[in-house]
Amino acid sequence: MNYNFFLEYFKSINQSVLSLDTTKLEKIAELIRIVSTNSKKIILVGNGGSAAMASHVAVDFTKAAQVRAINFNEADLITCFANDYGYDKWVFEALNAYADSGDLAIFISSSGKSPNIINGAMKARQMGLSVVTFSGFDSENPLRKLGDIEIWADSSDYNVVEMTHHIWLLAIVDFVIAYKHKDT
Repeated sequence: MNYNFFLEYFKSINQSVLSLDTTKLEKIAELIRIVSTNSKKIILVGNGGSAAMASHVAVDFTKAAQVRAINFNEADLITCFANDYGYDKWVFEALNAYADSGDLAIFISSSGKSPNIINGAMKARQMGLSVVTFSGFDSENPLRKLGDIEIWADSSDYNVVEMTHHIWLLAIVDFVIAYKHKDT
């Protein structure tokens, strides 16, 4: 067996995680503070592994950070809206149903090219929501251009991008928790 694989793999994730200007994460945390102070919510959306990540992070925001957060991962919601409006429009329509003025929408897509996520981000901007995007792969991907704050992982490996996004998102959760404890 080649044990160097794991060392190189972990180095690539570490390099990706450390490549971000962390002031962007602080800006997201400030948006979350504003959302929470105004009794609004965070909406997290992704496909596949990014959807699983959205679920995990939404629960951590709600339970651990005490910031109201939801995700759109219910099979009946996705299949209903996808059936009625098309898969590329289901996030758009879910935002119509669930988003409120003052909410924060976080869109997660490794490629930054998923039509349903892009349409959702455009809808969120039209609704006046704050928009944060997490993407990877091509630095000029369409999702990256739609965020008030855009977070980009410089990798074309799905697992490296997803792990990087997950670490950054959970770091924001922990930052929000630490910030709240600092004030008490």
